Amino acid sequence: MSLYFRQLLSGRDYAVGDQVATQMVNFSYLIGDRESGEAVVVDPAYSPDELLAALDADGMRLTGVLATHHHPDHVGGSMMGFDLVGLAELLGKNPVPVHVQRDESDWVTRVTGLSATDLTPHDHDDVVEVGALRIRLLHTPGHTPGSQCFLFDGPDGPMLVAGDTLFLQGCGRTDFPGGDVEAIYHSLQQLASLPGNPTVYPGHRYSDAPSAPLDDVRRTNMVFRAGSAEQFKAAFGR
Repeated sequence: MSLYFRQLLSGRDYAVGDQVATQMVNFSYLIGDRESGEAVVVDPAYSPDELLAALDADGMRLTGVLATHHHPDHVGGSMMGFDLVGLAELLGKNPVPVHVQRDESDWVTRVTGLSATDLTPHDHDDVVEVGALRIRLLHTPGHTPGSQCFLFDGPDGPMLVAGDTLFLQGCGRTDFPGGDVEAIYHSLQQLASLPGNPTVYPGHRYSDAPSAPLDDVRRTNMVFRAGSAEQFKAAFGR
């Protein structure tokens, strides 16, 4: 299996000129198996047509969507007075399974207008196969009830697409509906214990580097300085 992987920054690599995309600096990811030509897209907001075109230009075909969580800057919907395109528009042109964490299903349908039958719900540690590539779905609640991260093997070691659970600096907010500061503390501890020092790929570019080894993130990210859930809540609870 030869890994296909692209990290694309909104407002720069796609959705150029879109003021929300430029402001939010979201990452979308294209992940697949070059040998089979199958690929999935992670969080196709802003310009799904361009993401599909990127796959096509690379000789890949879309076989599924992985959604980290339900916020409109990741899956489409209304935000800050803007209507963002995303999952609904993508499925209208290329119907594929949308892999969501089970606790996030209702949130995704409300935000995107999709029906429950459009979604494929998963539990913690389920695996989505893309050609010969196996992607583990890790339930990491806190930013939202069904936030999930994606873990898979790369040519130089494990790779972790962390969504808005873990950034290279900081972590996802917990003051939006469904947020839970204690839950995200335990999710961060779960990610910190992953073996093999995976490279972390976040949901937004909130730091100079677009990715970093987990060991470096644990050492430099302030969210790992708290020694207990109580200390974490005192420092980051809001």
